[in-house]
Amino acid sequence: MSVSLSVPVPTTASAASASAPTQADLLDFVRRTAADAELIASLPLDPEGRTWVRLVGPGGSEAWLIGWPPGTGTGWHDHAESVGAFVTAAGELKENALAARLPADGWRTLELADDVDRERRLPAGEGRSFGRHHVHEVLNESTDGHAISVHAYYPPLPQIRRYSRVGRVLRLEQVERPEDWQ
Repeated sequence: MSVSLSVPVPTTASAASASAPTQADLLDFVRRTAADAELIASLPLDPEGRTWVRLVGPGGSEAWLIGWPPGTGTGWHDHAESVGAFVTAAGELKENALAARLPADGWRTLELADDVDRERRLPAGEGRSFGRHHVHEVLNESTDGHAISVHAYYPPLPQIRRYSRVGRVLRLEQVERPEDWQ
């Protein structure tokens, strides 16, 4: 289910005046937004699929409020040339990430080194920022509760590359453009 609303969220003067928000600006924005109990409670939740509402982010960034039913996740992906941040607003999310910079283009399959995997548990109020080409998957491993998170990206996502992973082998499967998810 997709809910196509744009919800304005107040920004700080420093984030709003900057032409290109930094990772720190994005993290500040998602933290403040995740603390907005009324906004978080307004997200419609679906028991079977993720729901999302587009938000107005700082400095021309793209932002989303996302609801995660129990047992759902994103699969492995990156955000291309965008930097970003996300914070769990309710429930708990798990992030599996690669601590390695992948080539931007020109490959379909890579064998990963043994020491590139990172795992983070992000309960409500916890989050992180990340740089360009950050490859990760985000999961709600709960068996009975929704999670809700706030995400922001700058520049607005030009594409999302989706990957499959078996053991140490990462394979590029699909490239999505904004028209695929908006």
